Amino acid sequence: MPAIERHGVSARYADTVIHNGVIHLVEVPASADGDITRQTQEVLDSIARQLEAHGSDRSRILMATIYLTDLADSAGMNAAWEAWLPPGCAPARACVKVAGLVDPGWRIEIALTAAC
Repeated sequence: MPAIERHGVSARYADTVIHNGVIHLVEVPASADGDITRQTQEVLDSIARQLEAHGSDRSRILMATIYLTDLADSAGMNAAWEAWLPPGCAPARACVKVAGLVDPGWRIEIALTAAC
């Protein structure tokens, strides 16, 4: 049975979980300040660091679910997302409007899986 690796484990969550060659992670903005472009870039930067730390990169993302608190932020988020992804490497993706996130200042949260 393949091992399950957990990194950055707290009582509530792990920063990353790896199983069967797939990385699972969720990222939120570093701060509650800033517009959707800044918050999206903070999340994407954090995702890139997590993927790199585990031998992967943004070209290996399999699936992403993006949670937005305001659909008016879609254009700004999509612009940052599209500029960040390598050409031809878009993953399967869902974008969902939520009533709110844990920190009321957060405008975005991204959950994704990526191949190691």
